[in-house]
Amino acid sequence: MSSLLSISNLHISVDKQEIIHGLNLEVPNGEVHAIMGPNGSGKSTLVNSLMGHPAYSITSGEVLLDGKDILKMETHERAQAGLFLAFQYPKTISGVSVRNFLFAAYTAQMAFRYPDKRKISPITFQALLQQKMELLHLDFAFSDRNVNEGFSGGEKKKLEILQMLILEPIFALLDETDSGLDIDALKIVADGVNLMRSGKFSCLLVTHYARILNYVTPDKIHVMKQGQIIESGGADLAQRLEKEGYEQIVAKS
Repeated sequence: MSSLLSISNLHISVDKQEIIHGLNLEVPNGEVHAIMGPNGSGKSTLVNSLMGHPAYSITSGEVLLDGKDILKMETHERAQAGLFLAFQYPKTISGVSVRNFLFAAYTAQMAFRYPDKRKISPITFQALLQQKMELLHLDFAFSDRNVNEGFSGGEKKKLEILQMLILEPIFALLDETDSGLDIDALKIVADGVNLMRSGKFSCLLVTHYARILNYVTPDKIHVMKQGQIIESGGADLAQRLEKEGYEQIVAKS
């Protein structure tokens, strides 16, 4: 199976201090991989850098998404190529409703993917939005609220997953999307990932805890420490981490 995301000898620095040291990672088409590790291991640095966050500097290495070199792309071009990032701390956009925000994002993405296709009408998009919200068991009134304004932590993460379902990326980077969620919100996040698993879609799920992996079964788990992947394994690795803790895994590496 060919890799949808291929990372080779990646080095990433922040303020001239190297955080990621020669990381290698292959995520085949159709697979969900989880990255776990203690605080400060470089997990968030990795996914934010892949999306093109300006605070991070990729000093060397290669990153291919569906065979395309994304390091030569601007952030919006990476999104157009099918890369999606669900933020650990989503931003508030006052005065912009969820419906209008998602309509603008969807229109821009579809105009790039299908330049000859007629632009979708707001009414047709509303039907699409309602269908996706029903899949996540979200009340349609949620779409009338301003983006993340007054949202709970769980509501912010639900919106990230709804955005993913609307935009249908080929590769999603989920940066601790499960952080601080109650069980109902956690299941909605997991449902969104599982709904995307059919077809051409892969995912890199960054998490501290094995809890979400009870609902999203990963094809592979990677453990990071000090900017490198020190161990990889199947879904059972998460249970070892829960039982033994990171220190035991790190000590054996």
